[in-house]
Amino acid sequence: MQKYRANLMMCAGTGCVACGALKIKDALKAELKARHLEDEIQIVLTGCNGFCSNGPIMAVFPDGIFYQKLKPEDIPLLVEEHLLKGRPVEKFMYQEPDKKTKVPAMKDIPFFNLQVLRALRNKGMIDPEKIEDYIARDGYQAAAKALLHMTSEEIVKEIKDSGIRGRGGAGFPTGLKWEFCSKVKSDIKYILCNGDEGDPGAFMDRSVMEADPHVVLEGMIIGAKAIGAKMGYIYVRAEYPLAVKRLQIAIDQAKEAGLLGENILDSGFSLNIEIYEGAGAFVCGEETALMRSIEGKRGMPRPRPPFPAVKGLWDKPTVLNNVETFANIPPIILNGADWFRSLGTEKSTGTKVFALTGAVNNIGLIEVPMGIPLRTIIYDIGGGIKNNRKFKAVQLGGPSGGCIPESLLDTPVDYESINATGAIVGSGGMVVMDDSNCMVGMAKFFLEFTAEESCGKCPPCRVGTKVMLDMLTDISEGRGKEGDMEVLKDLSADIINTSLCGLGQTAPNPVLTTIKYFRDEYESHIKDKWCKAGVCKTLTTFYIDETLCKGCGLCLRACPKGAITGEKKQPHKIDNELCVKCRSCYVACPVKFGAVKIGPGNMAVGAESK
Repeated sequence: MQKYRANLMMCAGTGCVACGALKIKDALKAELKARHLEDEIQIVLTGCNGFCSNGPIMAVFPDGIFYQKLKPEDIPLLVEEHLLKGRPVEKFMYQEPDKKTKVPAMKDIPFFNLQVLRALRNKGMIDPEKIEDYIARDGYQAAAKALLHMTSEEIVKEIKDSGIRGRGGAGFPTGLKWEFCSKVKSDIKYILCNGDEGDPGAFMDRSVMEADPHVVLEGMIIGAKAIGAKMGYIYVRAEYPLAVKRLQIAIDQAKEAGLLGENILDSGFSLNIEIYEGAGAFVCGEETALMRSIEGKRGMPRPRPPFPAVKGLWDKPTVLNNVETFANIPPIILNGADWFRSLGTEKSTGTKVFALTGAVNNIGLIEVPMGIPLRTIIYDIGGGIKNNRKFKAVQLGGPSGGCIPESLLDTPVDYESINATGAIVGSGGMVVMDDSNCMVGMAKFFLEFTAEESCGKCPPCRVGTKVMLDMLTDISEGRGKEGDMEVLKDLSADIINTSLCGLGQTAPNPVLTTIKYFRDEYESHIKDKWCKAGVCKTLTTFYIDETLCKGCGLCLRACPKGAITGEKKQPHKIDNELCVKCRSCYVACPVKFGAVKIGPGNMAVGAESK
């Protein structure tokens, strides 16, 4: 085997590719060739590294040096200084928010060193299109152990003992689901992987499928042996073309290596896996709707019982788990249930992957032990709030989840604690909001999504979400009335209690949590006709506090309509006749000045000067 003195691990996940990673790869390849280094230094295109906001990303091993936000023109200097002269280039390194020093090594960056990688153990470390890379990091050893040395009952027991709960949202015990299906007598059973990730701001499953597709296959092989399935499907939305491509490459490679297909590893066990591309309907994330979609029917949920473990795909016993759940199965089989339980809490064992997005400095894919406080995730791993703004809320669980306020930032991230707040852990979307967000607007945004994505099968969801959305629209446009919040709460209870599937049963969560924790904002919208965040245009007037304005001109340059006037180093003014309420001035004004203010929508022009 050829040994290189350096490996350049180049992130080629969707985010970094969109930022130009492949151009960086081409520039590196050309520069290494020009310097006659191509036989000494290897370029490895990996999947998602996780630090998505800082792409294009490259890590240099064995040095462990981390480079970010690279451009093609940076490459000659980087090759000259680091790869030829052994002097890492500081200007391309990560710098913590509000700190002047650069951090050279990945192990010293809080975003990385506060994580514990299990499901994501191979991220940024292998070429996802080479089965040899996966095998070199213990890949398929767990499958071999399960197929050659364990009975189905022993596999199920190990998964049950680990306490792992489904990472797709509901948190149902995985081992219990497998046990139910394993006991059903049937000549045909199916194992399914749910890669239909539809939550706004979520990219956990996509990143795993892109970075480590073989771990999904290995988890499915073990699950299939446990329940007695001979056929499996990976349901992936067509909007994930890179994930689909890499999964298909992995399937082909596994078949060629005798790790999929007939008589795997001469064990007498056979399994075939196919990819099914979904059309992007959010409701198809619900297990029975997903199964109907694979059958070629409209993706609509059906009543339960019977549960899929008894009557699922084509009315045969079926187990469905999501991508992250399957990614956890091989290390559990390889290392044992006690190893998995060594992290997390008693009822929420192991780790959880989150897509950390929104108003944090460090946006990306993270994996943390269950039970870690929200504050640690947002302020330590996430690096705090952008532009030194004030934290307002974090939305957990996507459109099915809820908003958690600052007063609950020390809440442990586990299923029970998060449920107690009114939110849910969900599949792992974590959207951070600062004080420039309107909570009525956020509730409206998520309800717009669920109302649009409702399959329409049951009236509580189809009609109820639309009625609630109309009420929120009225509130955000100044037509709200006394008693609207109570009506919204009553409607929410009816929708939760009578909807057919999880989409309708959880759709009111963002509304209920924002009313619970941010009632004053609803009252301000309804009584004062004032959106204090300046998001709802009808209820907003922008003005400049002349006693705070330093005349820096940032707001003037940001205004697209020329509504702001003023001389340099002199207080500026906003002409409300020209103002289109785009918030550009508010965003541009430095937080330390806070000169751009937000008044009620019915504020008289010129009143701000009083």
